[in-house]
Amino acid sequence: MIGSVAASRLKSLRELRCDWLAEFTRQHFNKKEPRTEKLLQSLLSLCVCRCCWTFPSFFSPVTSRCCVCGLFSRVTSLCVCIKMLSTRAPLSVKDENTLVSQTNKMALDKENTPPSLNNTRVLASKTARKIFNDAEPKVVKHSSSSSGGEEAEPLLKDNPRRFVVFPIQYHDIWQMYKKAEASFWTAEEVDLSKDLQHWESLKDEERYFISHVLAFFAASDGIVNENLVERFTQEVQVTEARCFYGFQIAMENIHSEMYSLLINTYIKEPQEREYLFNAIETLPCVKKKADWALNWIGNKSATYGERVVAFAAVEGIFFSGSFASIFWLKKRGLMPGLTFSNELISRDEGLHCDFACLMFKHLVNKPTSEVVTKVIKNAVEIEQEFLTEALPVKLIGMNCELMKQYIEFVADRLMLELGFTKIYRVENPFDFMENISLEGKTNFFEKRVGEYQRMGVMSTTTDHTFRLDADF
Repeated sequence: MIGSVAASRLKSLRELRCDWLAEFTRQHFNKKEPRTEKLLQSLLSLCVCRCCWTFPSFFSPVTSRCCVCGLFSRVTSLCVCIKMLSTRAPLSVKDENTLVSQTNKMALDKENTPPSLNNTRVLASKTARKIFNDAEPKVVKHSSSSSGGEEAEPLLKDNPRRFVVFPIQYHDIWQMYKKAEASFWTAEEVDLSKDLQHWESLKDEERYFISHVLAFFAASDGIVNENLVERFTQEVQVTEARCFYGFQIAMENIHSEMYSLLINTYIKEPQEREYLFNAIETLPCVKKKADWALNWIGNKSATYGERVVAFAAVEGIFFSGSFASIFWLKKRGLMPGLTFSNELISRDEGLHCDFACLMFKHLVNKPTSEVVTKVIKNAVEIEQEFLTEALPVKLIGMNCELMKQYIEFVADRLMLELGFTKIYRVENPFDFMENISLEGKTNFFEKRVGEYQRMGVMSTTTDHTFRLDADF
């Protein structure tokens, strides 16, 4: 015989559970979704014990027994329970937290729990739990890197006017785009007629080094484009930046074409040529650098700022040592076509790296100094290994230790551009790299200079104003 207090508590528990079932059914009954109708069919066939009011099993016409409390003839279908509801307002479950707290309280009610199953909770039946879990909306959990800070970035915020260029909102980004546009060139402008004679005069180890560097370059530009197409152009909503990225894609295609043309010109054996074109698969030293970049493209948890730093390292550090090695050949007066194309491409990649630093400066939520330093150090280690162990520059007569120092010098310069302090604090060991900016002394009528810009692209309306005080 149950006492009056226990009986009243048991009655309130019965009403609470039954009212929740009714509310759930009322909320979903009028929805004509196939998934909801299937759920309702399962719910209406579900049995509820009128004694312990849990969901013990589906109705069994053979036993009619509750598998929780063990009593016979006390199992009723859910549709009968709904008809037994009182006339008072049903319990309204607003969210998942409210439901969990209520069910936990019911589960702790000792008066309503069979002695043999002290830890039995409401919805104890596995079948019932599966039904209600399937009915709950799936909550999409965003990583910390992509929530909050990412959504607050002005560069990434949805911009309905991104399809129209004017009026310019980011003048510094737009000037970068115009600078890239003024530096446009094509592979047909590079004269390779004198290179074959030089190529034949090179030592075997020098030809080996040059061909493998070209193989890396030919593949790496495609990886940079992969990142631009798959990630950056999809994320950035600023029109000026999208203009630059679009032009960068076009220039990376020209770079890749130029490197492929160089390999076709120098390498005559079809098998060796195919080997170099598939460098990501055939050359472990190239594959390691490619995998590092590809991992950043596929990293869904990394923020836009972290990936900007990573690809600034790709174009600023991964390319720097190889550019320096080709400029070393120019110092020796070798391979004029190769070295001239290297001038043009290194200028473009330097501009791309500067643009990445500019985008980084526009970020509101920047990665920490520790995160940036870790990315840069990792890139430096891979590039040093590439040019001093896997493909040592001593093959062309360069000093490996000085090359390591040069890569560290380039990394320090990149850290300063990103707004952080230097890591290695070393000097530039290659004086010939300091003189690259003086290449404009080339006779323009002999060949186009690397600093050439297309006429009028960078000019403004004030540049065309007639003035009497102009300097001549």
